[in-house]
Amino acid sequence: MDRMLGIYIHVPFCASKCAYCDFYSLAGRDKMMDKYQAAILRHIIEAAPQMEPYYIDTIYFGGGTPGYYGAKRICEILSTLKNYSKVLKSAEITVEMNPDSLTSSDLRMLRAEGVNRISLGVQSTKDDILRLIGRRHNFRQAEKAIRMCRSAGFSNISIDLIYGLPTQTRNDWADTLSKAIAMRPTHISGYGLKLEEGTPMCERYKDSDSLPTDDDQADMYLYMTDILARYGYSQYEISNFALPGFESRHNLKYWNLDDYMGFGPSAHSCIGNVRYSYIRDLKGYIDGINSGSSIIDEYETIDKLERAAEYIMLGMRTTRGISKDEYSHIYKSGFDKIEYLLEEYGKKGWVEAEGDRWHFTSSGFLLSNILIGTLLEAQSQEKMYANPWMFSEIGTEGPELTPPSGGTIFN
Repeated sequence: MDRMLGIYIHVPFCASKCAYCDFYSLAGRDKMMDKYQAAILRHIIEAAPQMEPYYIDTIYFGGGTPGYYGAKRICEILSTLKNYSKVLKSAEITVEMNPDSLTSSDLRMLRAEGVNRISLGVQSTKDDILRLIGRRHNFRQAEKAIRMCRSAGFSNISIDLIYGLPTQTRNDWADTLSKAIAMRPTHISGYGLKLEEGTPMCERYKDSDSLPTDDDQADMYLYMTDILARYGYSQYEISNFALPGFESRHNLKYWNLDDYMGFGPSAHSCIGNVRYSYIRDLKGYIDGINSGSSIIDEYETIDKLERAAEYIMLGMRTTRGISKDEYSHIYKSGFDKIEYLLEEYGKKGWVEAEGDRWHFTSSGFLLSNILIGTLLEAQSQEKMYANPWMFSEIGTEGPELTPPSGGTIFN
């Protein structure tokens, strides 16, 4: 069977930093773009032997703001990936962009190089809220951006929205969803605001009455799942909705425990039973690539029990859910306690069973962190002696790998 791999390219540059953003991104570092470009191209070339056994079926440029980084640089990265790895012609290739930083010429250049999916950070249709959270665009620019994407030949367009924002009412959110649906993107991601420590928004609004209450956020979420379903957007993950056939193939890799490899500062990778990430330091990443010194931040080998826990945690984020047969076949571990809890959840309307698969309902997704935590506790209660394979095999699944040094992936 052909082995597939997703590629993530982190672009840590922004025109300005949004007040709520906790991702590793930097404003005012444009002078470092060329040095970063040279480093990431070198990293990709050095990683070619590790990518060789795979076909690349998804590539995702995230950030930061890849659109601000420029189409010419993105196309150069894509060209290098095509030259040094086996990128499928049918690969899903996504570039994140903001409405204020895209141009028609850039879009045409990206489309000509094979980019076939654009993800736009719209966040809200209310201009006062956009200003409040530090966005550089207004809603009219967002509408224009979608028209520009379509004119450049993009038929797969995703937009990001946020609910639970300061001063945002349920009517504001309903208006945002109505206008978003009217633009008819193929994919909509709707995220509840989470105040991250160290962000300007957290410092300003922590414990503030300006934020919607938890009950208001819950109402906004349930309204979103209902109205998007009514207009043909099927929910396939807690925060993600798509028209039929337009689910994000790259993001599904994370939730389905598929292999993916990241490049850039703070980027994560998971290959087989090995997971690692790179340092959250632009200069450190560039210097490490150029000098051959370590750029690894975290590195771990995942044993079978951990992988089983990930199967539950990530699988239950999706509407595909999990199944007893799949769990038992892949992980050779008991499912009885987990199934008992799922049956109890079902009595409360938090989960549904379709065939042999269990998945959350909309109300269950609202409580998913708590409910998944309880499922993982039930899993941990399975005794070691009930899983004799663990004593002889735990930690030995897959090849023995050592942490990468410098810009290489594996020694």
